[in-house]
Amino acid sequence: MAEVRLQEGESIENALRRFKRKVQQEDIIKEVKRHSFYMKPGEKKRVKQALARKRNRKKARREIDS
Repeated sequence: MAEVRLQEGESIENALRRFKRKVQQEDIIKEVKRHSFYMKPGEKKRVKQALARKRNRKKARREIDS
């Protein structure tokens, strides 16, 4: 659970910016999206494999460019 307390003399905009950064770092949005609907185990496996293939292609491209 992300929590941000207003500091002395801090504007709401700055606190909101800190809150958004904290939520992003903790991957809260990703978790909520992941739990928002049921995914069959086979489908989950296919998505995971597709992400792994995408990561590997990206890694290979970086190695070629370097």
